Amino acid sequence: MLLVLGSDHGGFGLKTEIKTFLAAQGHSVKDFGAFSKDPVDYPDIAFLVAQAVARGEYERGILVDTTGIASAIVANKVFGIRATPCADLTTLKSSREHNDANVLCLGAGLVHADQAREFLGVWLSTPFAGGRHARRVDKICQVEEMTMKRTGVHSVRG
Repeated sequence: MLLVLGSDHGGFGLKTEIKTFLAAQGHSVKDFGAFSKDPVDYPDIAFLVAQAVARGEYERGILVDTTGIASAIVANKVFGIRATPCADLTTLKSSREHNDANVLCLGAGLVHADQAREFLGVWLSTPFAGGRHARRVDKICQVEEMTMKRTGVHSVRG
């Protein structure tokens, strides 16, 4: 799978572990930073990752900050993104099966490396269930379309 990663300085260590794990699993991984523990602003990196996924350059994105919440908020501002913070297997699996989440946001302060590897295995292998969930995801997209039109924002999907 073609994946894009990003983190702030708080997520740098876990992101580095994730990158190594994903590469060992045979995934193609692009890292958009941070590249050290030096302070960076999470909105900048979350926006880059979300845009790249929304444009279809990558199949899915993974963001890491201290809680996963801040990056999810930013990523969800990008048209076409369904980003979710997850700190347990139930919400993680549901994010894929029910919501077709395309960006996973992990909190380095909540999830240790072994959990992250388990989470990624589940998240990347869980398909979207479709059916009644497809109707609901379509409604999410309709809300997004209406909101973007009202604000004058144009889709990055073309």
